[in-house]
Amino acid sequence: MSVSIDIAGLRPERVTVVPSPLAELGMALHALAEPGHHPELQGWVTSVTSRLDSHLADRMCEADFLWRTTFSDLFLPFAGLPGRGTLPGATLPGATLADDLDLLDQLTDEQFVDAAMEFTCTLNYDVQAPDLLADADARRRALEIAASRGPQQVRFAQRLLDDPPSVRAWLRRFLEDCDEAFFDEAWSRLRHQLTADARHKTELLRHKGLAEALAAVSPVVTVDESAGRILVDKLVQGRTTTAGGGLLLLPTSFGRPHLTVLHRYGWQPLLQYPVGSPEPASAPSVEQLALRMTALSHPVRMRICRHLARSAHTTSELARIHGMTAPEISRHLGVLKKAGLVITRRRGRYVMHQLDVSVVARLGSDFLEGILR
Repeated sequence: MSVSIDIAGLRPERVTVVPSPLAELGMALHALAEPGHHPELQGWVTSVTSRLDSHLADRMCEADFLWRTTFSDLFLPFAGLPGRGTLPGATLPGATLADDLDLLDQLTDEQFVDAAMEFTCTLNYDVQAPDLLADADARRRALEIAASRGPQQVRFAQRLLDDPPSVRAWLRRFLEDCDEAFFDEAWSRLRHQLTADARHKTELLRHKGLAEALAAVSPVVTVDESAGRILVDKLVQGRTTTAGGGLLLLPTSFGRPHLTVLHRYGWQPLLQYPVGSPEPASAPSVEQLALRMTALSHPVRMRICRHLARSAHTTSELARIHGMTAPEISRHLGVLKKAGLVITRRRGRYVMHQLDVSVVARLGSDFLEGILR
């Protein structure tokens, strides 16, 4: 599975790497709501929550599904606006949070409601959706799904559909209060790192091309030049296009391990990628993760791994130990090798197999990174 971005005809000058204060605030709110996703931010999360005003903390819970359950595109409003910046056909993020919030105010009520209601998952994300403010059937379905998510969500959804301007004003005030309470301090510390990373990726774009720059963004982002598309390895299926517009790359310090791909219908494609602690040089693909989990789920292969973790063995030795035929053992070894879990070496006339303990040791973190990516 993957998200595909059609880049046919995309000119190099229409790819821009730039940080966004509002996008980073969205990631900061997610880290506060889901600290288990971000163990490296535990100190910062503890510091912020320990001094958070109780009234702001309550408000933070009021619509936390916008940044806990989903990464709402409301934090990326520039992608939904026609070009007003230096990039042809696209709008760039603001230099300050206030600038980004002004861009959020420029979304139509229809765009705002559609993006805010994403947590209901009522429609396919990358196809044109009915207008929830005008389509009675779509509105009813959205409220039914919101109700299944819980009373907090249905109250928010009802209020949003009944009075979008009041929710828009509430959200802006809330984000401004978050900025005053904790984000301004964090942004003043992080924006230099993000700007430096954006400058580095821009240099790669200019001198090495898009494929090199995206490889530096993440090893799970690749360019299929023959098909004219970018592929992002994720546990979701989606597609979008840069036709007539551009591509935005947004660095985030709070975002690891999440790699966000905006592929909403009618919005500019966007990649928000984590910087800071580097990813493993060869992050496993979703397909590789599935192969490894499947390979280790079989009881016979688990017992084989127990022996291969302690010492290298030949196929004949494993067959004797497990009371099986050599062809049966070979089939199990083939599955483990295809999954990248077993190393095979020749020692004289013997072929020795051993478990790659380092790969197995990373499997938990690789799995978590893969499903959260």
